[in-house]
Amino acid sequence: MSLLNLSSNASPNFNKKLNKKFTSPSKVCQTNNCRKRVVMNLFTGIVQGLANVTKLNRKEDFTELQIEFPKGATKGVNLGASVAINGTCLSVTAQSNEKLSFDVMKETLRATNLGELEVGSRCNFERSACVGDEIGGHLVSGHVSCRACIIRKEITPNNTCLTFALEEPKFIKYILPKGFVSVDGCSLTVGEVNDPESLSSPSITNTSTELNGCNEQKSKAWFTVYLIPETLNRTVFGFKAEGESVNIEIDSHTQAIVDTVTRVLDSRGINVKKSES
Repeated sequence: MSLLNLSSNASPNFNKKLNKKFTSPSKVCQTNNCRKRVVMNLFTGIVQGLANVTKLNRKEDFTELQIEFPKGATKGVNLGASVAINGTCLSVTAQSNEKLSFDVMKETLRATNLGELEVGSRCNFERSACVGDEIGGHLVSGHVSCRACIIRKEITPNNTCLTFALEEPKFIKYILPKGFVSVDGCSLTVGEVNDPESLSSPSITNTSTELNGCNEQKSKAWFTVYLIPETLNRTVFGFKAEGESVNIEIDSHTQAIVDTVTRVLDSRGINVKKSES
């Protein structure tokens, strides 16, 4: 159970200690006319809508972004507040009505797809979660692990299957079937996974290894997700095409478990690959 869920039934003293430890006094949000403290850099993976890039100012290893949000989406926002743009946690530097500005530095431009945005581009957004908010997806930090490219988009009348190939295959071991992953800030359930290091992975013939600029080595580490029409309507996945990139954030809890188990097995001389065979 998360700390957010625990707080709803806890004693006043416990809630007071919880708020003091896990929140910043400088960050607040407005919910039903009540002020709530914002959990630092915490998102739920439930995309709140689409926003439009209205201005770009590119400099050397630095970009200033201005993004226009739907009416009412910026209510109560403060300078310095955290907003996830395509799953990337950014800080508000300026506000003009429904338009917010953000600074994007060198490392963020390298690790995410924000450097590919142009004026008119649409992007997913999510405001920081507040204590007491429902965690409808999973806990997301807004710290992108790597990018992936869409190597297949299969559309049927009632749902869509997307296949993503990781640009950094080392992260595939943290993406598990029926687990969850953040893709452009959207919490999604994983379908199939192809880990080239695992003997139990499905055949790579499920997808193309020469599609859309993903070289053979990178496309060996891929996974699928299945999307309902509502997700397509509310997020960038409704219009993103094969060959376009997305931001991937693996679940930190899954990473901790996998790394811990691997470290323990290694210390005992147990070879996981041989055990699978």
